[in-house]
Amino acid sequence: MSGAAYQPSMLDLAADGPSLGPLAGLRRHPLTRGAWVDHLPGWVRGSDAVLDVLLADVPWRAERRTMYDARVDVPRLLCWYSGHRELPHPVLTRARAALTAHYAPELGEPFVTAGMCLYRDGRDSVAWHGDTLGRSAHTDTMVAIVSFGAPRPLLLRPRGGGPGLRFPLGHGDLVVMGGSCQRTWEHAIPKTARPVGPRVSVQFRPAGVA
Repeated sequence: MSGAAYQPSMLDLAADGPSLGPLAGLRRHPLTRGAWVDHLPGWVRGSDAVLDVLLADVPWRAERRTMYDARVDVPRLLCWYSGHRELPHPVLTRARAALTAHYAPELGEPFVTAGMCLYRDGRDSVAWHGDTLGRSAHTDTMVAIVSFGAPRPLLLRPRGGGPGLRFPLGHGDLVVMGGSCQRTWEHAIPKTARPVGPRVSVQFRPAGVA
C-alpha cells in the first residue's frame, strides 16, 4: 500500500453511518452515437467509513497479463463479487438495489455483479478501453460505478477521436455509463505523479456483462 496520506473529505460526514442520497440529482450527459453518462457527486454519504471496510475486508488479488510478449503486473488490485456472494458492506447492497429500481425502465433487468478495483496510489491506473466482453459487445447496457476514497479522474473519449469528458470520482461519487457507451466510447483512469491516497471503484453490472 502507498505511503501517501489519505485526506478524508470534510463534506463526507454521516453521524448515523453511511447512507445513500436521492438519485433525483443525477445529471445526464448525452454523448454521440446513442451513448450517455449519468453523474451524481457524493451519492454515498459517509463513504470514508465504507472505504475503511473495503480496504480491510475485501480479499484483494494481484493479476498479471500478457503485453507485447511479456507478462506484466496489472496496475491495480481486483476482486469480483457474483450475484450470490455477499457484498462487503451493507450500503453496497442497498446501492445495488437502489440503482436497479431507478434504472429499471431503461435497463429492464437487475444489476447483479460487483467488480471492484483498488487503485493504491497514483501509479495504479487502467488504460483506455470499453467493457466489450459478454453481451456488452453487441447490446446496449449499463455499468454503474461508485467510487470511494481519493478522487481520480475518469476520462472518456469517443472511439475514433473527438472531444472527451472528465469526471473526478471519489468520496461516494456515482457515474453510470449507458446506451452504446461501452461500444462507441472508451474510458480510462490515468496515472498521476502527484501524491494521492487509495481509491476503490465498485462497478455494478447486469448478468452476462463483463
